[in-house]
This record gives sequence, C-alpha cells and structure tokens, in this order.
Amino acid sequence: MPIMQHHSYAPPIASAAIPIKEPVRKRILVVDDHPIVRQGLAQFINQERDMTVCGEASDGFEAMTAIEQAMPDLVIVDIQMEGINGMDLVRNIKAQYPDLPMLMLSMHDESLYAERALRAGARGYVMKQEDPRNVIHAIRRVLKGEVYVSDQAASKILKLLSGGSDNASPVDRLSNRELEVLRMIGEGYRTRHIAEKFSLSTKTVESYKARLKQKLVLKDAAELARYAAEWVKDARKA
Repeated sequence: MPIMQHHSYAPPIASAAIPIKEPVRKRILVVDDHPIVRQGLAQFINQERDMTVCGEASDGFEAMTAIEQAMPDLVIVDIQMEGINGMDLVRNIKAQYPDLPMLMLSMHDESLYAERALRAGARGYVMKQEDPRNVIHAIRRVLKGEVYVSDQAASKILKLLSGGSDNASPVDRLSNRELEVLRMIGEGYRTRHIAEKFSLSTKTVESYKARLKQKLVLKDAAELARYAAEWVKDARKA
C-alpha cells in the first residue's frame, strides 16, 4: 500500500516593507513680536516635509535664550520689535553664532532695508506681503548657504557696491533706529505716533529728530520732513 506523504502548507514569506525615510527636518526659530505672525509662519513651515519650527520668540532677549536652548538651523527675524530692534538682534546673533543663517522678514519695503539687513549679517530679506511659497523658497535658499533678495533689491545693492563710497548716501551713516524714525517721518507720522510705535517718550523721539537734522545737515523740522518724504519716495522707485 503506497505511503501517503502529507506536506504541511507554509504561507509565502512576505517581503519586509522598506520604510520610507523621512528627510531630516531643518529647525527654524521664528522671532516676531506679533503672536499671529509667529503662528501663521509656523503653520506654513510645519506643512513642509523638510523643515519645522523648533521655537518662537517675541523679542531679542527671548531670541538669544531660544537659540541656546533649541539650537536652530535658521532664524527668521522681524525688523521692528520692542526693545532691541531686528537689525541689532541680527548683529548680536552674528557675533555670538557666526555660522547661524538668518532671514529677515518685514512689512517694510525692501528697497529701504534689504541692503542694510545684509550688511548687519542676515542672509536674506523677504517682505511679509509676499506669497507664503516665496517665504518657503527664501528659507530653503538661505539654508543652502545662498543669499535671497528680490531681483529688484539685488540690482539696487549691486549698483551701490559698484558705485563705491563716493556715492554713499548720508542716510547710510544713520543708526537703525534713526533710519526707522526717518522712514516714519517720511511716511507722515507725527512725533506722538512714532513714540507710541517704538514705545519711546516724545522727548526721545525729538532727540532722534535733532540728531537726524545734524547728520543730514538740515535746518529745521520742515526741511527734515521734506527730506524724509523725498528719501522714502526715491528709495521705493530705485
């Protein structure tokens, strides 16, 4: 009688699924004194597969503490904040963390501030009015070690560089706060409004105005107002 051989059934061995490797996310620190701006930026950035917001700060003091704790790959800095302004914060960060790239994000026209931001140590300048996709593009450019400004701002900066120091404007000698006061005068703001904007006393703003008249060799407040208005107008056309 033939012997029946019983073969046990062995299911096929499933090949192990190869895990999809997620890209290492670059860590971004957002410094802005408006919570809604920080939250909006975080929302856009965190949607990207290759970057994430690792921390937020509302002023320069918080920013320096956050950098030490979070160790970001890039810092986004607003120009206008209470206390130390964004330009001075960029300088402080550059001095303490020379290899940490920074992108300046501001509501102010880049024709007035982009070149100064780069000189302070930022690697890029982008306006808050830009499409969020442009902000993401700017972040990636700066993270790659490149410089990001608009074509218009790049053209203006190259003209300034090629013109040499002989063509330097007296405005270039102004401090960052003096430049901000000059811009606000040119945009029609009165002393009281400037003081409120920067959390200063009206007496301090008047001191800034006096220094502006001295540095720009202007006789009186009316001449300062005309000069400021023309400067803002010319800067935006450049």
